[in-house]
Amino acid sequence: MPLLDFHRGRRLRTSPALREMVRENEVRPQDLVMCYFVAETEDPDFRKPISSMPGQYQLSLDQLERQVAGAVKNGLRSCLLFGIPAEKDEVGSQAYAEDGIVQQAIRRLKTNWPELIVIADTCLCEYTSHGHCGIVSSKGEIKNDPTLDLLARAAVAQAKAGADIIAPSDMMDGRVAAIRAALDEAGFINTPIMSYSVKYASGFYGPFREAAEGAPKFGDRTTYQMDPANGREGLREAAADLDEGADIIMVKPGMPYLDMVRMLRDNFDAPVAAYQVSGEYSMIKAAAQNGWLDEKTVVMESLVAFKRAGADLIISYFTEDVLKTLNG
Repeated sequence: MPLLDFHRGRRLRTSPALREMVRENEVRPQDLVMCYFVAETEDPDFRKPISSMPGQYQLSLDQLERQVAGAVKNGLRSCLLFGIPAEKDEVGSQAYAEDGIVQQAIRRLKTNWPELIVIADTCLCEYTSHGHCGIVSSKGEIKNDPTLDLLARAAVAQAKAGADIIAPSDMMDGRVAAIRAALDEAGFINTPIMSYSVKYASGFYGPFREAAEGAPKFGDRTTYQMDPANGREGLREAAADLDEGADIIMVKPGMPYLDMVRMLRDNFDAPVAAYQVSGEYSMIKAAAQNGWLDEKTVVMESLVAFKRAGADLIISYFTEDVLKTLNG
């Protein structure tokens, strides 16, 4: 049989060494951000499993320190903190209190690991009695402009505690500008902002609501988070955040919105982050526990997808496990 002239792509797939040599994308420890939920409690041993997120916990400050210590040994470079205060009120005052739980956690982590990049989620939903991300009017409207001052105060409190990056997740219009102005005025001109720029009103956040105890007590967040049907709107939101002073722009959720990760990468030069959210984590965990897929393989495949789409940073609850994998 005569030899045929056709493309032989398999030549570069014949061995692990060859496949690795020509691999286009890889996941590195510095690409990954781990999330932690820190609870204000008098019990130093408090470690409450999150039922909808197997392997994740609400942690006391002492337990957070122990958890991070192990992760740092495995190569953890950065983490994102969410707080669960002992008391909540209508204006989320613990979000910007000097001794708020996230501020305490930041100080603890930066004292122990000065080189660890500590990112502070900046929002009110975890701290408000009504569970919304902004001030609520007597008619139940989420008020935009009055919320900006509280977000700015929270950002400054976090920066004073030692946060390396401020990450506003509220989706109020103008919050990046308000936070940038407040940080600069307080002397934190070199503290970057990672904005949840393209954040959708998604059903994939369900497990997070349990983890952070921040579900809205009425209504939903569709008046401030984006419609999942929209793509071009995300470009407008990202452009506005960059104009207002954002240094990193984020897409949330991740896997269902890989097209948005690619759109941001193609249209902007700023670093792009993707958030593999709680629902994505829980679906993979549930399928793996049922023996329907191999967890390690699927997790790495999903993270490579973020990189292939153009993400520079990946926020994932799988980060600790992936670091162990990367370390062999």
